[in-house]
Parts: sequence; C-alpha cells; structure tokens
Amino acid sequence: MSPGHAVSQGPASRPRLSERQFAQLEAQLAKGPAAHGWEDQRWTLARVKTVIGRRFHLTSAIQGVRKLLVRNGWSCQVPARRAMERDDEAVAGWVKEVWPCAENWRRPVEPGWFSRTRPDSP
Repeated sequence: MSPGHAVSQGPASRPRLSERQFAQLEAQLAKGPAAHGWEDQRWTLARVKTVIGRRFHLTSAIQGVRKLLVRNGWSCQVPARRAMERDDEAVAGWVKEVWPCAENWRRPVEPGWFSRTRPDSP
C-alpha cells in the first residue's frame, strides 16, 4: 500500500464507541432532539446516527445504531399518552373527509391478468 492511504476498517455498519463515548452520546440524547435542531421530541435511529456522526465523526448504518443502543440497554418506545398538542377535531375531520378519498382512489381488487394484453383481445 502506498504511503498516505488508510487501511480499510470494513463497512460502515456499527459505530465503535468506547464506554466513555457512549456515556457522552447518552448525555447528548438526554438534552433532547430540540437541542440538536429537530422540532419534535422524538429520537429516531436516523437522528441518533446523525448525532453520532456530528459528535464522533463516525459513520454507521441505521441497523448498527439500533444494535449499539439495544446492546447498551435502550429499547424502542411508543408514547404512553397522546400529545397535548393533538387536535382531535382536525383528526376527526381528516378521517371523515380525506381518508375516504384516499381509500377510494385505488381500484377495487378483482381477478385479472398480469400481462398487458388480455387473452380475449384481438
């Protein structure tokens, strides 16, 4: 190998964080997504991946981030309660007016052919 070229350390899949670095990551996550520029308070794997990249200059795959978090005791969470900001009237209006239109745009499922021409076509 010629001078100045780095040796490949394999694919960018799992971020290799030391215990100290992971503790720093947890401190960053504890600040919340808004502290890192996101409007809502939801951590996603993609956002955690972005924080890892910004903070530690490491690249990783989403699944590598998931494995890192699970290995360190984190788990997927779903909110236990509805957001206070939720507008139930807007949701009801959407369900009544928009959803039926979205549902009806698809053709009903019926038996058909996978070819472009039907057997009975001339």
